[in-house]
Amino acid sequence: MIGDRLIGYENRMLEAQDFNDDKKDAGEIGAGHTVTALYEIVPADVDDADVPAVDDLRYQKRTRLSKDADSGEMLVLKLRYKQPEGDTSTLIEFPVTDSGKPFSQADQDFQFAAGVAAFGMLLRNSPHKGDATFAAVAEIAAGGVKDDDSGYRKEFLRLVAKAKQLRGE
Repeated sequence: MIGDRLIGYENRMLEAQDFNDDKKDAGEIGAGHTVTALYEIVPADVDDADVPAVDDLRYQKRTRLSKDADSGEMLVLKLRYKQPEGDTSTLIEFPVTDSGKPFSQADQDFQFAAGVAAFGMLLRNSPHKGDATFAAVAEIAAGGVKDDDSGYRKEFLRLVAKAKQLRGE
């Protein structure tokens, strides 16, 4: 079973059939703005305790994977956008592969964003927080603080330390 979950945008989820409907709103990003979206991916060949097991079907046979499923792609990211004065969206797609690099070799921005996402899940006591702790958040995010000219990322680490202290960890 492959599973995915968009972290932190639970209140903006679309039904699958609504993705192509230009009348449905799942959140807009203005021209010149950027957004970071993190997905939790559970690959098909991973036995994960958080993924419920499915019994064999009695009246249906399992389907075989397509040739594309063996392409090395982990997923295809699909986005829709409209021109500022447009009414019709355009679909763009980006295949994503897993480079196999360990998390410690991920770029600084990714490491920091992962720490921020875990912090948000801890603050909301998300059922998806797993075994995350404030100490783990600080460790994860610290890899993304090296080139912090504005000081915002160091301030984030101070907030994590304060939250850890307030929660008595």
